[in-house]
Amino acid sequence: MTITTEASAEPAEAAPRKSRKNNPEKTRENILQAAITEFVQQGLAGARVDAIAERTQTSKRMIYYYFASKEQLYVEVLEKVYGDIRGTEAKLRLEELTPVEGIRRLVEFTFDHHDSNVDFVRLVCNENLYKAEYVKQSSVIRSLNKSVLNALDGVLRRGTDAGVFRPGLNAMDVHLLISSFCFYRVSNKHTFGELFQVDFSDAKLRGHHREMICESVLRFLQA
Repeated sequence: MTITTEASAEPAEAAPRKSRKNNPEKTRENILQAAITEFVQQGLAGARVDAIAERTQTSKRMIYYYFASKEQLYVEVLEKVYGDIRGTEAKLRLEELTPVEGIRRLVEFTFDHHDSNVDFVRLVCNENLYKAEYVKQSSVIRSLNKSVLNALDGVLRRGTDAGVFRPGLNAMDVHLLISSFCFYRVSNKHTFGELFQVDFSDAKLRGHHREMICESVLRFLQA
């Protein structure tokens, strides 16, 4: 799939010295946050660097100073949103919990993250429309996503050794099981909600779904 970049229309100029003397990491972070909003609302093809510049009260030139093109900015947005979830998962300290507690904490975290980070879900849906064309360009994302499988594999092995979980479990399978429910509940809430008259914003229903996926995963793992 060919996407037209806006960078070609922009002259290669250095960013103003004054801006570089400010906090470059904060500037970069602000651009990424604004880009998330733009890409979520407009998709990659419809997103405009002009709009991102306006959101950050900066210039296109400044954006191109930090990111070579709109496509590169999009790749780094994907790296950021995947990095955020993987970074938080690493802080769950699953290795310090019993296997059952570890699985429950991971499931609850995944459910809560997807439920409160609709932008993440929409960006992933958008990237699927491109058949992961931009995810493929990032070795960072592939590396980041190995961490959750490694952590999950450790919990499953400890559970099997303790006789709590059945043998032969695969971390990828369990990750897919957890993600599928948590993701679908957010990505399809409007169509599913309308078709079956379900209000996914209802706190009681949310709590029911959260417990349901925990119990479903644990029963699948039981010895």
